[in-house]
Formats: sequence, structure tokens, C-alpha cells
Amino acid sequence: MAYPSHLRELVERCETLKRRLAADNSAETARQLEDSAYTLCVLTGTRQLDAALLAARRQMAQAMR
Repeated sequence: MAYPSHLRELVERCETLKRRLAADNSAETARQLEDSAYTLCVLTGTRQLDAALLAARRQMAQAMR
């Protein structure tokens, strides 16, 4: 399990990049999102960004208990 602070940073980065990509649709933003999503998927043992975000949130919630 990854450190909650690291997961939080990646979740925030992915969410920010998703919003930015919707606004500007740039290749650089898409690449940054792909890189961040890949890292989050590896840390959470998932294969898709939405599943990784959900798993990361669950892990962060468990760590808060």
C-alpha cells in the first residue's frame, strides 16, 4: 500500500489534469495525465484511471482510521 500522502498528491494531479485536458485538449496535458494515471494504477493495482481513483480514495480512507 502506498503512502496516503503520495496517493493524495496523485489523485489531485490526475483530477487537475483531467479538467485541464477537457479545457485545452493539448498533447502535453494528455501525456502528463497518462503518466500520472499509469503511476496511480501501478500503486493501486488497477488498470484504468477511474478504478485507480476509487481504489486510492479507499486506501486513503482506511489510512485515516
